[in-house]
Amino acid sequence: MNRRVLFQTLVSTGIGTMLSPLIARASNATDGDQTVFEQDLPRVLLDNWKMTALEVTYAPGEMDQAHRHPGFVFGYVLQGSLRFQLDGQTATTYHAGQMFYEFPGSVHRQSGNASTTEPARLLAMIFAPRGQPLTTNV
Repeated sequence: MNRRVLFQTLVSTGIGTMLSPLIARASNATDGDQTVFEQDLPRVLLDNWKMTALEVTYAPGEMDQAHRHPGFVFGYVLQGSLRFQLDGQTATTYHAGQMFYEFPGSVHRQSGNASTTEPARLLAMIFAPRGQPLTTNV
């Protein structure tokens, strides 16, 4: 798939505007560039879906309750370290510059700041059907 087709596909799904600087940068990639994250996507039609990007900040030691999202989620750690665990998976710590993926309907058992002394921030990109709550506690 060439960049133009990829960009048109992203624009039609509503995320092209947000990702266009990244696509432009990718077209000018140099030998020093590296892939940050790669993930196969679930087979879903994105009709009547939306993507919501949230910046989430955790105070030192702060953790969320177990929850799920109706669609799929990409997370990018902006600052600090994030403790993360989905049902059936091993707990993992992600650091600034790393990404993670949550498949549709997965239960997010652990999500929070891995540090008890420093804050943590992440960018959560939630892809979900319109009209559904983005997060449901379990």
